[in-house]
Amino acid sequence: MKQSTSLFFATLLLASCNGNKLKHDAAGTFEATEVLISSEVAGVIKRFDIAEGQAIEAGTPVGLIDTTQIYLQKLQLLGSQRALRAGRPDVNKQITATREEIARIKSEKRRIENLLKGDAATRQQLDDIDAQLKVAEARMDAQLNSLQTNIESLDEQTATLDAQIAQIDDRLAKCKIINPLTGTVIGKYAEALELASPARPLYRIADLQTMFLRAYVTSEQLSKTALGQPAVVFTDYGEKERREYAGKIVWISDRAEFTPKIIQTKNERANLVYAVKIAVSNDGYLKIGMYGEVDFGN
Repeated sequence: MKQSTSLFFATLLLASCNGNKLKHDAAGTFEATEVLISSEVAGVIKRFDIAEGQAIEAGTPVGLIDTTQIYLQKLQLLGSQRALRAGRPDVNKQITATREEIARIKSEKRRIENLLKGDAATRQQLDDIDAQLKVAEARMDAQLNSLQTNIESLDEQTATLDAQIAQIDDRLAKCKIINPLTGTVIGKYAEALELASPARPLYRIADLQTMFLRAYVTSEQLSKTALGQPAVVFTDYGEKERREYAGKIVWISDRAEFTPKIIQTKNERANLVYAVKIAVSNDGYLKIGMYGEVDFGN
């Protein structure tokens, strides 16, 4: 009698569970696009104005890392740059004397040539003045070559300093913690006055406007599933409240995997399944890790 009564209640409970279970093609949990924001420079965090759960727009300044030492390095480089520019030679001034000497020799050559026509000068005098002109022109060529070499060297040193200053400016810009993604802060790992270092995580932000239900389908279901295919996603909020969302398949894994223990599929005995992601517009009720079910309409 007791055994029959126990069997009766067990059968009734099973029937009740099956009666409450709504039909679905697959099930899984919700995910979001998460980005871990890290420091790019070392220094004391002077300001860090975020809080977990805070919604932040992309491009919003949220903190500042101490820039004192980096700025002092920039001032030193700017001083070296000014010194190089001050030492740049003025070519025209450097060769003025030689240019005037060449002009004088050429004038003297023309005078001797005129005298030679009237037999008032000798050929030797003309040859001597030609030799002086060649020496003066060679001296000016050497000066110009030396000055050009000096200028090129200074230009290279200046270009090197320009690159170093650009690197400093980049580091100064990275001292400003700028939020790169519109979303909600879901984790904060640093506080003001702490020491930041390159690659140290500062906070984690997620785009919660669009959520993704990661579900698993069998090989049979996969043959009827395609990218861009619409789907209906369901979530439970208590015993009576149930929400329905319009979704779209945005990703299908190209590799099969063993059925996760916490996931049930339409064919629960399938050993291998494929992961899919269904994008859903969040109305504010969907949370990361929340359980959801999906109907592909097949």
